[in-house]
Amino acid sequence: MFELSPHGTDVHVGTGPRYPWGGLYGGQIVAQALRAATLSVDDGLEPHSIRAYFIRRGDHTEPIRYEVDRIRNGRSFATRRVVARQAIGAILNAESSFQRPEPAALVQTLSMPEVPMPSMLEQSSWTTTFDRASVPAERVFGGSRDGAGRVVAWMRVNDDLGDPSVASAQLMHRCWLTYLSDDLPTESVIRAHPISAERDVRPTDPGTADDDDDHDDLFCASLDHAIWFHRPLRADRWHLHDFACHHYVGGRGLSIGHVFGEDGVHVATVAQEVLVRDVRDRAASGGDYGPDR
Repeated sequence: MFELSPHGTDVHVGTGPRYPWGGLYGGQIVAQALRAATLSVDDGLEPHSIRAYFIRRGDHTEPIRYEVDRIRNGRSFATRRVVARQAIGAILNAESSFQRPEPAALVQTLSMPEVPMPSMLEQSSWTTTFDRASVPAERVFGGSRDGAGRVVAWMRVNDDLGDPSVASAQLMHRCWLTYLSDDLPTESVIRAHPISAERDVRPTDPGTADDDDDHDDLFCASLDHAIWFHRPLRADRWHLHDFACHHYVGGRGLSIGHVFGEDGVHVATVAQEVLVRDVRDRAASGGDYGPDR
């Protein structure tokens, strides 16, 4: 999924399959950008955050060229910028930060909500690469969150990714978590959108991933995506993803999510701004929403 071929100094080429909704999945492009960045840092440095902007919709029929810029190399931290390009131009711009592990206090201020285990829930996923068990709102207790449109689901990768204590394997676990983290943010914004109060509106596909799509009367597209990795993790084991929309203005909804291991440990935080437009507003004015947003 994240295999890249070298094409010169700090340049790598990857591919992506066509997904059910057409085009590329943004979570994969962000994960491949993270993978490309790691190929340019010294051993011992671990990715602790990535911030990406979706620029254009990707084309699954073309390879993706990842160009890495070595912004900074320090004793404890390193910074990389990666631009993903196709024939149309840049489709994603991402910056990643890496840190050399150091001893420090461990403080967790968030608690995981009380929810049924995955085996007690109906499991569904739009791909064979990971499992997802959505938690109905009425079965989520505690762990109160700010915001609206809360979406909670267990997720895990289907393949064995290896011993997470091994640096190379831990990198793949973090790449896979990056992939998974793009699945729920749009749904939380849609649930918080006023149109959801009119009728039950749910996305028929992930609705993320630099993917412009209409969900009934809604036009949706991911604008950016950020992840902070707090602790080592194992993406091939169940993790609870807990998202809510914290703001909606100017057509942009901010979705913030927290990822917990089965033991309740908070392993990552995710933020994504999603463009969600009511197409009826533009239709009434004689306009249109196209791929250029």
